[in-house]
Amino acid sequence: MLKLKVEGMTCNHCVMSVKKALLKVPGVEKVEVSLERAEALVEGKADPEALIRAVEEEGYRAALAG
Repeated sequence: MLKLKVEGMTCNHCVMSVKKALLKVPGVEKVEVSLERAEALVEGKADPEALIRAVEEEGYRAALAG
């Protein structure tokens, strides 16, 4: 499982936008996005750079969380 820190989300619409974008990335099996924790948990074998790019294309900032 990969954890992404996501900055810029302010509401549930933002959460759904990030979730939809991540689900479109090849290799993603499941996504959980938390507005409160400003993070996304991604299950599957997706390329981390592709995940970050997908979030950024929606207008948010993303980085791998440790």
